Amino acid sequence: MNFKAMKSLFSKSLSRRKWIVTIGTLITSAAVFGILFYEGSKNTVALTLDGEQKEIRTHANTIQDILQELEISPRSEDYLYPSGNTKVSNNMNVVWEPAKQVGITVGGQEKKFWTTADTVKELLSENDIQVGEHDKVQPGLSEKVTGNMDVKIDTAFSLKLVNGGKEQKVWSTSTTVADFLKQQGITLKDSDRVEPSLDKVVKANDVVNVVRVEKVTDVVEETKNFTVISKKDSDLSKGKEKVVQEGKNGKIEKKYEIVKENGKEVSRKLLSEKVVEESQDKIINVGTKVLVAQVSRGSSSSSSASAAPSGGREFYVSSTAYTASCNGCSGHTATGINLKANPNVKVIAVDPSIIPLGSKVYVEGYGYAVAADTGGAIKGNKIDVFFSSKSDAYRWGRKTIKVKILN
Repeated sequence: MNFKAMKSLFSKSLSRRKWIVTIGTLITSAAVFGILFYEGSKNTVALTLDGEQKEIRTHANTIQDILQELEISPRSEDYLYPSGNTKVSNNMNVVWEPAKQVGITVGGQEKKFWTTADTVKELLSENDIQVGEHDKVQPGLSEKVTGNMDVKIDTAFSLKLVNGGKEQKVWSTSTTVADFLKQQGITLKDSDRVEPSLDKVVKANDVVNVVRVEKVTDVVEETKNFTVISKKDSDLSKGKEKVVQEGKNGKIEKKYEIVKENGKEVSRKLLSEKVVEESQDKIINVGTKVLVAQVSRGSSSSSSASAAPSGGREFYVSSTAYTASCNGCSGHTATGINLKANPNVKVIAVDPSIIPLGSKVYVEGYGYAVAADTGGAIKGNKIDVFFSSKSDAYRWGRKTIKVKILN
């Protein structure tokens, strides 16, 4: 092969290669252009899926198509914005929040709900469930909603709380007395009493009574009264008394345990007692010596067993009778004669300005006697004669008699 022929052949081969390269370049450019055009025609969409954010580019026509591409099958209860049939546009924001199933128990009855609410408060509001100020909600209203959560609502009711005697109206849910007091911030001492008992369940209109019980010790000083001792004295006229030793009260210290309920004393128990100061007995000598000779009163038909004495001043008086136990009588005469201890003594009550006290007298129908007593109604020429029995006094009655003063 000559040089010219070889040159022609080489020239033809080079032209063929250029053509192939050119065609290849055109095909590649077309492919790149096609890819760029395809990608450039996609819409950019910002997604928030169950709280997670991501951005995609897509040729999907609707939101529903995007979710299908992402293998997400939304429920009708899910939150989706915009709606699934919304046309996709560039720079669109799409939010999908899957619904959670929760249980809500009110008054012991449970219902199931699907929700996309963030908090328990939003969940209840979403389902038109009203919660009172004093109702108890578990979990709390601010708690975040999670799948399969159980929300329990205890409806509050009013009842009466009496704490240490102070009464107030309060609210509570069905719980034990112990938990109710804890809710009210009430602490109990070991000695306190609660009605009803702590394990009882409170109900509407109940009365919970907290009785504050307090035990205190009290020391008091009390008087120990002296004792009166009577001794017979034969040197002292009968009916007379003489104080030999004055009495003096002693002192006793007593220790008590006092139980108070709501500040008021309900019981007092003596724990101990001791004598701080001894008492001194009062000693009285009582006379046994007879003052006058006793004379029989005799009967109503006979004025006396002895004849009226001669001499002495005599005059007529209005007379009545009395006994040692008459109304207002002390049993002792004005001169100190004990009439109850000396039932046979002959005594008359007189007006001392007419008949001096201590005078010996002779009373018509009564006999010898001593003017040893007085009386509020005995004024002027009037006397009251003493009898030991009421029957004798009634029998004497009221009459005018002669009295003779012997000394």
